[in-house]
Amino acid sequence: MPGEAAARRRHLRRAMERFEKERPRNLLAEAGCHDFIIGLDHLKPEFNVGKIFRSADAFGAREIHLVGVGPFDPRPSMGSFRHVPARWFDSIEECLADLRAREYRIFALDPAGAESVYETELPAKSAFLLGHEEYGFSFDPAAEPDITTLSIPQYGHVQSLNVSIAASILMYEYTRRRYLGKTTPARSVASSE
Repeated sequence: MPGEAAARRRHLRRAMERFEKERPRNLLAEAGCHDFIIGLDHLKPEFNVGKIFRSADAFGAREIHLVGVGPFDPRPSMGSFRHVPARWFDSIEECLADLRAREYRIFALDPAGAESVYETELPAKSAFLLGHEEYGFSFDPAAEPDITTLSIPQYGHVQSLNVSIAASILMYEYTRRRYLGKTTPARSVASSE
């Protein structure tokens, strides 16, 4: 399929041209109105990264940390790459050190996470880490005692959400609580019948 390979190369070249054009504009981006940070640990740069910038802009993220993520096509961000500050890190250790120095509570999203996002306190300075779409995190969150693994409850047969959708759910839950004036979740009380 020589034609398909050539089309793929043209697509990648255009994506990199868009990135090079938008990157200087991102350097001027200002932090959003909320203190939360999204950390993307070695995500595939082709599609989800731009979509996560779009949601981060919508929900007022402070910034996005890109760990091991190279240039990506900003087109799916619909211009939001210009508005959400991006910080690049070569390793997850550098990213975690930065978050800890800034006194962020760190959460790692994991389908088998110890706590449900709906039942966990989300302080103003929350950092949400999302791993690679196929391979997960580049580190073991269980080996980091200050990192809480979160899950998003799911009720279907397949326990899998697209990473950009999962990021949007986290951002929505965080901002929903601020809108309601509550940072801690409301706990249901079982009746004593």
